[in-house]
Amino acid sequence: METLEKPVRAEPYALLRASLALFRKAPDKLTPAELKQAEAQARNEYRLESRVLNAPEAASVIIPERELQTAYKEIRDRYEDEGAFLSELAKNRLTEKSLREAIYRQCKVNAVLESVAARSPEVNEVEIGIYYHLHAEQFNRPELRDACHIFISINPDFPENTRENAWDRIQDICTRLHKKPHKFAELALKYSECPTSLNGGLLGKVPRGKLYPELDAVLFSLKAGEVSDVVESEIGFHVLLCKQIHRAETISLKNATPKIRQLMKERYRRNCQRAWLANLPVAETEGNSYGE
Repeated sequence: METLEKPVRAEPYALLRASLALFRKAPDKLTPAELKQAEAQARNEYRLESRVLNAPEAASVIIPERELQTAYKEIRDRYEDEGAFLSELAKNRLTEKSLREAIYRQCKVNAVLESVAARSPEVNEVEIGIYYHLHAEQFNRPELRDACHIFISINPDFPENTRENAWDRIQDICTRLHKKPHKFAELALKYSECPTSLNGGLLGKVPRGKLYPELDAVLFSLKAGEVSDVVESEIGFHVLLCKQIHRAETISLKNATPKIRQLMKERYRRNCQRAWLANLPVAETEGNSYGE
């Protein structure tokens, strides 16, 4: 008669981490399908961590007590009091002791992986130059304009927003702004029907092609500090303010070097870790510690 293997139960802390990472919810809040997915990820991660901890590199890694206490306190401080903390632990099949053990395990895994990543080669200037020229588009900044607008919608269902009334309202606002452009934020807060009114009508740094075509054409014809005439888009009437112009530019290799060096360094570190993990031996009984 064939013997059926018991399902391997996910380690509680690994399951909690997987659940939060995948669904931003605790395991007890997951649907059956979500729980199954979280358990599978937790088991896989736990097995991989076990391989890391069984590697020769782990033998010399020591985790300072201070680091463990800091990590534990960070979790503990998320709760209002001790009762709430212990209740949440119990809900996730954890105790203070098992939580500390899980934190120690996680810190040690991270430390081992950090020591492996430290073996990655240094990034040299030639590699940086090659990256810069192969990814030139990343270092070309388009022209940007700090823009604000005041918006009045056209909606015949409301008397004040019929086309005629909306036009009269926006024209009045526009006339006042041409006389006193410094009042733009004040009038935006008072009259604009866009949520940006709460921030003085600010649209932020806008590149070409982001706004409605009618607005785009007008915005990029304005001088810094200039207020437009009334512009109509498919959603209503607008008055635009171009606060500042940021000219298009190409970031030089010299200025781009620190960012490229950091990006390539992180890439080399990840590749070094992946190659090392791929060569770790797989234990025959790996992951069975939490079988039911």
